Amino acid sequence: METRELRYFVAVAEELHFGRAAQRLGMAQPPLSRAIHQLERRLGTALLERTSRTVTLTGAGAVLLLEARAALDAVEAAERRTRRAALAEAGQQPGVVLATKAGASSELLAKLLDAYAAEPDAATVDLLLCGIGEQERMLRDGRADVALLHLPFDVTAGFDTEQLRTEEQVAVLPAGHPLTIRADLRMAEVTALPDLPMPRWPGRDGTYPDGPGPQARDHTQLFQLIALGRTCWIAPESCRAQLREDLAAVPVLDAPTVTTVIAWPPHSRSRAVAGLVRAATRI
Repeated sequence: METRELRYFVAVAEELHFGRAAQRLGMAQPPLSRAIHQLERRLGTALLERTSRTVTLTGAGAVLLLEARAALDAVEAAERRTRRAALAEAGQQPGVVLATKAGASSELLAKLLDAYAAEPDAATVDLLLCGIGEQERMLRDGRADVALLHLPFDVTAGFDTEQLRTEEQVAVLPAGHPLTIRADLRMAEVTALPDLPMPRWPGRDGTYPDGPGPQARDHTQLFQLIALGRTCWIAPESCRAQLREDLAAVPVLDAPTVTTVIAWPPHSRSRAVAGLVRAATRI
């Protein structure tokens, strides 16, 4: 399979509409349809179920979507990291790109940057502040050299990692909500609140899952929604440092602990990445 075919298929599989996929790719619809038909003939299986009104993925199509995304990420990563290696060979010290979720681990991030900046051969650190779950993909596709990930939410398979911190979780509620007078809560109590349904975060394709909770894109928007009494959130204990006066946090005893790790590609030969990892483990 060619990367062009994979890009075509991913666009159709994510849009589930040939017209929108063609527009996204900047091409006409007929050649896109022919390319998908050719791909199906080569693989000997249907990837999409088509009717006059809908397009849906078959089981084989769902598998190819996962594999195609991973393959395209790997190609992009190879291109980006090769260019950065070429700069290093030419004597131009490239900076290190660190991806982290915006608003998460703020205190830890500040300490890490200060500790690394004190190194005699420290390179420039370019920060990529991401939305929920985006930092893992940025590390996989080469936009980032290193990332702060959070277990069990992010996937670290394929990366080298060092654990930095493990913390409990709290329920973030509107100030004045009846549950804020409690010393602690249970997961079932928080997730079953009819007046504060849990927020819905976008998936990798940008679409939101079905559910009663409001759509959320980032922490600023989320905190506003909580303060207005539209939702609640279960988050790591360290989020307390960001809470406004109209929000409150209560420990959730049976919530899984969250472990922050620093992650990088196992084949990395970057001295800047190695130095950043060393600084992270020291703090």
